[in-house]
Amino acid sequence: MKKKYRSATDLQGPLVIVEVNENVHYQELVEIEVNGELRHGNVLEVDKHRVLIQLFEGAAGLNLQESKFHFVGRGMELGLAEDILGRVFDGQGRPIDDAPAPIAAIQRDINGSPINPFARNYPSEFIQTGISAIDGLNTLVRGQKLPIFSGAGLPHNQLAAQIARQSKVLGKEENFAVVFGAMGITFEEAQFFISSFRESGALERSLLFLNLASDPAIERIATPRLALTAAEYLAFDLDMHVLVILTDMTNYCEALREVSAARKEVPGRRGYPGYMYTDLSTVYERAGRIKGRAGSITMIPILSMPEDDKTHPIPDLTGYITEGQFILARSLHKKGVYPPVEIQASLSRLRDKGIGEGKTREDHADLANQIFSAYARGLEARELTVILGEEALSEEDRLFLKFAEECERRFIHQGDKVNRDIEETLTIGWNLISKLPKSMLKRIRETHIEKYYQNAGSETGIEESDHVT
Repeated sequence: MKKKYRSATDLQGPLVIVEVNENVHYQELVEIEVNGELRHGNVLEVDKHRVLIQLFEGAAGLNLQESKFHFVGRGMELGLAEDILGRVFDGQGRPIDDAPAPIAAIQRDINGSPINPFARNYPSEFIQTGISAIDGLNTLVRGQKLPIFSGAGLPHNQLAAQIARQSKVLGKEENFAVVFGAMGITFEEAQFFISSFRESGALERSLLFLNLASDPAIERIATPRLALTAAEYLAFDLDMHVLVILTDMTNYCEALREVSAARKEVPGRRGYPGYMYTDLSTVYERAGRIKGRAGSITMIPILSMPEDDKTHPIPDLTGYITEGQFILARSLHKKGVYPPVEIQASLSRLRDKGIGEGKTREDHADLANQIFSAYARGLEARELTVILGEEALSEEDRLFLKFAEECERRFIHQGDKVNRDIEETLTIGWNLISKLPKSMLKRIRETHIEKYYQNAGSETGIEESDHVT
């Protein structure tokens, strides 16, 4: 049995240095006895007989001479079993739903490895979120990493909860689960997520890890890894299709910066550690599909861009690792559009791999391309209106301007309780496109125009109450 040490020599923020005389390993779990209370930490660095420990619960009340440090001999682990779905845990994997801890069938180290690129299976199957701006234009594909870039005050938490409630795999009946990891959220936000999942019945197929703003910031580094460890078990041991939603990755990166500053490391861009790209990749690259395995992990990380700056290091580095992004626009939010997805700036690089005949519908890609094109023309006309006035617009410009307004009002906008299947989304798209003359539809095959343009009637498939007011 390993010893208990009373040999702490230095304390800097959430970090403490301990002198040891045995072999200690990187990421090894540490138990700390502080005034009869048991706390936890993990090993960040080993230099001969000096060990740098990161404290999860903080250093308040820690006495360097009296506190006892016990090195457990393993990394931080999560107990996993088939009945973990429907449970709510904190940022250290402890139950907070007034139910006993599940009896673990297996223990897994939370510091898993990214999926080997050679072992990856290419994402190619459609996931329906029930949100037209996603399903119709920037489709989510099974095994994809597709982040949401948001800003302070925008409804990214509301959107995350809606995606978690509504998402499902189309086609044959398959086991589908949602793993939700929240970092640095308020108590009110935590209650919103829990009640939203419970009221909709989605909690039965969901697993929540909640790190509150009042919890130690260092705990935020472990939270996404706990969520992904559970997702890997569900996907690759139980053959389930898992959607992982992580919010807010900005709080995760702030915790990284706090640890880096305490270690007195040379800062990178805006004070964030130079290894932040590598660290983020160890989180994001755990999502995907593996050859020979039936299950999959699809990931939607959510991050709030400081000052709505897309060039900030967090969204910038995230964009390099992931396969596209959704961007929430403050201008649409002010107009009452929900979800305020800026479709021109958003991108799903794998969209065309997950749509089409046999997956969604044969006209899906053409329709999406035409909506993008017409909406872009409408935005250009809107800019001209600001400069020259609407009187200066040509009849064609006026037509596209009206299309852009209708697209925002009837296609992008939908209530947070509205769940549209893909057929309804495509029907609404065709009703919008049918307001344009056939001669302007340059991106849709003639066969699709003949089949769907003529059948597009006045019904939009949405209730008046869903419209922007």
